[in-house]
Amino acid sequence: MKEKDEISVNVQSEWVTIPITKQDNQLTIEEYLKEKWHLPKKTLHLFRMNKSIKINGETLSWNYVLQEGDKANLHLYSPEEHTIKPYPLQLEILYEDPHVLIINKPQGLDTHPSSPEDTKTLLNAAAYYFSKQGLYTKPRHVHRLDRDTSGAILFTKHSIASSVFDQLLAQRKIKRSYVALAHGLFARKQGTISEPIGKDRHHSTRRRVSKSGQAAVTHFQVLTQNKSKNETLVSLMLESGRTHQIRVHLSFIGHPLIGDTLYGGRKQSGQQQALHAFKLAFWHPFTDEHICITAKTNQTPLIPYNQYF
Repeated sequence: MKEKDEISVNVQSEWVTIPITKQDNQLTIEEYLKEKWHLPKKTLHLFRMNKSIKINGETLSWNYVLQEGDKANLHLYSPEEHTIKPYPLQLEILYEDPHVLIINKPQGLDTHPSSPEDTKTLLNAAAYYFSKQGLYTKPRHVHRLDRDTSGAILFTKHSIASSVFDQLLAQRKIKRSYVALAHGLFARKQGTISEPIGKDRHHSTRRRVSKSGQAAVTHFQVLTQNKSKNETLVSLMLESGRTHQIRVHLSFIGHPLIGDTLYGGRKQSGQQQALHAFKLAFWHPFTDEHICITAKTNQTPLIPYNQYF
């Protein structure tokens, strides 16, 4: 497991060298790009035209059969044109390497713009951070968090990483854990909510449990309960990533988030919903390391939970 508090990464070269492993042995270069990195056809075409892969420093036929111990040189950091306007914002960086950036998103900030005029989002702030680091690729968020949900969110630094991490998310290989403060006392200490989620036809932004909705699974575990306040601190892990999933599922079982007025919760001291994405874990496809990142909460109104993790 790898945890880092503060890392600064400057991309000194547009090329990255990745060793050919036992799992890659006997693949052709084309199979390696398709099967290991899941590159779409358009990207494969560009790689071929621009000679963006070399083996041991040489440009070879894509029929070349790779051997364990070879070095694949990938051209990953070509400057990209994009319309993301940089937004100068002090970011809390939880983890960074040449391929990914994990940020502790503050509450009250959108993950990405909802219109061309919306330029004060985490995506815009990531674009500013990239430019300050001398990295002129387009930041891409692998998943998103609601405006009023704080915590760890993963961005990629180049298009290959984006393709690979999108696949990992679809395969449920990126584990996301949350902590929330909910109304009421839970009858069970742990359990699973498996209810499909769809749009609410009576409300443009709200979601609801619906038989015709998309499959959604949320696991929960009670951390502590406050009987005098009738509140429960609960940790949650997602197997899917539907819009408002935790908020909808907890409301469905009668325990809406504190502060989540859209789904039946009540505000306390003017605070927003009490939901924080406190952990991200995955096996890093580029470095072959297990990454486990914890994001401390400093803005979301939660009972201190560090003793539980």
